[in-house]
Amino acid sequence: MYTRRYEELDLTVGLVVGGERCLVVDTRGSRVQGRELAGAVREVTPLPVTIALTHAHFDHAFGVSAFPHAPVWAHTRCRTALAARGDRDRREWTERYRRDGRSDLADELAATPVVLPTRTFDDVARLDLGGRGVELVHPGRGHTDHDVLVVAGDVVFAGDLVEHDAGGSFTAESFGPDTDLDAWPAALDVVAGHRPRVVVAGHGEPVDSAFLTRAGAQLRTLARLRSDVRAGALGLDDALAASPLRAEVTRAALA
Repeated sequence: MYTRRYEELDLTVGLVVGGERCLVVDTRGSRVQGRELAGAVREVTPLPVTIALTHAHFDHAFGVSAFPHAPVWAHTRCRTALAARGDRDRREWTERYRRDGRSDLADELAATPVVLPTRTFDDVARLDLGGRGVELVHPGRGHTDHDVLVVAGDVVFAGDLVEHDAGGSFTAESFGPDTDLDAWPAALDVVAGHRPRVVVAGHGEPVDSAFLTRAGAQLRTLARLRSDVRAGALGLDDALAASPLRAEVTRAALA
């Protein structure tokens, strides 16, 4: 098994090699980035590629077009999200990159087609890579309503259910309109239930079970603070002061 970590968005992707085929876990954020990843895969193995997407966000799913003949596995709602919001997400991030003066990334993304998964499931799917089995598991709602774990023995690729930011467990980008803050800790419990030796985070370095425990506690605290703020029992400033995470992260979670 392999991981590859990129400076852009501190994204981490994975590769599991079996005897007959290999599994690429997430594909980066554009066709150009996907082609670079495909080249890196070919430096490791010539075997046919299958893809698993951990969720529909562009930085994980938009490099699929660089693997034109590969079966693409994802949760059923991941396919729905890409079909409904892929073009909008591409436009929004293209504009964001242009505002940030990163015209090269904007041009790459604008020219990238949104490719939908070809194989979908709802709860669990089992893949045989040839002498090596891999499970795709939907742990419930969390970072999105369609997160997928890729369980390969004692290694779990968790996508953005787990993020390892240099300053803590999450960033402001962790919490978006399709995040379910109340359900997220239970999804992390599912990750821990696989008793992984290593959990590969969607962004940042891999983590261990102690990190999962700490992240789950932080999410539960954020959910409680949000509930208190919405009920009028706690002011925003007090919630920011009581949060275990940085102010900008807490604001995004409470929103």
